[in-house]
Amino acid sequence: MKKIIIAGLGPGSPEDMTPAVIEAVKEADVVVGYKYYFQFVEPYLKPSCQCIDTGMKRERDRAEQAFQMAEEGKTVVVISSGDAGIYGMAPLIYEMAKERTARPVGAGNTDAISIEVLPGISAFQKAASLLGAPIGHDLCIISLSDLMTPWEIIERRIRAAAVGDFVTAVYNPKSHGRYWQLYRLQELFLQERSADTPVGYVRQAGRPEQEVMMTTLAELDPEDIDMFTVLIIGNSQSYIADGRFITPRGYYSDRDSGEGKPGQQIMMESFRTIASELKRQDYPLDHKWALLHAIHTTADFDMEQILYTDPGAVETIYNKVRDGEVKTIITDVTMVTSGIRKGALQRLGLEAKCYLSDPRVAEMTASGTAAGESITRTQAGIRLAVEEHPDALFAFGNAPTALMELCDLIRKGKARPAGIIAAPVGFVHVKESKHMVKPFRDIPKIIVEGRKGGSNLAATLCNAILTFDDAAQLKPGRDL
Repeated sequence: MKKIIIAGLGPGSPEDMTPAVIEAVKEADVVVGYKYYFQFVEPYLKPSCQCIDTGMKRERDRAEQAFQMAEEGKTVVVISSGDAGIYGMAPLIYEMAKERTARPVGAGNTDAISIEVLPGISAFQKAASLLGAPIGHDLCIISLSDLMTPWEIIERRIRAAAVGDFVTAVYNPKSHGRYWQLYRLQELFLQERSADTPVGYVRQAGRPEQEVMMTTLAELDPEDIDMFTVLIIGNSQSYIADGRFITPRGYYSDRDSGEGKPGQQIMMESFRTIASELKRQDYPLDHKWALLHAIHTTADFDMEQILYTDPGAVETIYNKVRDGEVKTIITDVTMVTSGIRKGALQRLGLEAKCYLSDPRVAEMTASGTAAGESITRTQAGIRLAVEEHPDALFAFGNAPTALMELCDLIRKGKARPAGIIAAPVGFVHVKESKHMVKPFRDIPKIIVEGRKGGSNLAATLCNAILTFDDAAQLKPGRDL
């Protein structure tokens, strides 16, 4: 039978070559390939087997030789490294078969050349196994070689992979003549992905010269990469733990960790969607965590422009809560208190309080003050709160007068909050109240700029603080 077998040899080590490929090589009358790869099959060749080398970058000549030998009735094995169907010889052989009007067996042509493809372990699979488990979810493979594909198309594919949050394996990342393409890929990915996205790369996978490295998208140095290297870029869920690069599939959390509750799963998926659609991907982690909560609550991507946080504000307040320095959250209205997760409060030993219904508030607003001034109930509530909890975390989602009252008490030295969430909503004094809080530079602040805000926003920003230890792995909702 006239026969061509296209065999993937794997990445280069004998243990990574499949038994089916070894058997095919043993039966071959002719082996066609690039001479470098003959060393991997020589131990299995029968003495009469002929090895034909067509030289590097002469794949078409290689295919022509295979057809010529097969037409002479010989069993021909065409060898490729990795998997022959991935940037290998298999597509070319099939294309040439069509040109030569040869058809696979069973197509009604008794003189047809039988074409068979034997898969091999691809370089990205070998690299992945050495790195840990980075390709555990949806992935794509992109070659940066523009020898046969215009760069415009390659760049379009890079953008699509980055936006689509695919784990991405990168072949042919660099050569002597192609020195800039990997820099461009890194630039494009940083427009869509977090700077701390894990990146692993393996040089000469499966061979004696093998090198395995891990870094982040921002820290990746293209000068460390050469043409023998395969890169794997993680998705938004990927992480590095104990020296292993992992992209979770979800089985562990669903079955074992208690994170499989439907509410949390929906919230996690929502956060992933929001994160993928942000205009920027390089926000500091604590700001990004607050931003994701704000957008999740409002479905308003304007938050990306109007949510302000002092540098490190979320993390700073969380650390104070974690270390027991903050015991109380004071809110301007009961709706904010209601929206703070009870599970998080209990877990961290916190109390959320609103003084609006305190009998003393009604008395203060009915009688005014010694100076005869008239104050709102929320102002009165903040005055009482500051007397009893001057160092609490204060969260405002409704009343600008309450926020202005706190600012006045801070200036008088009567309050020193652990942090302030300023998200009152409305049209009167709202913007001014938010401007008033900014000068307190030694108090960490989270502010929803302009007229927007609300009790739901103030509550969700509290929740962002209380769950900051979940931010790195983007796992919201454990206290639902």
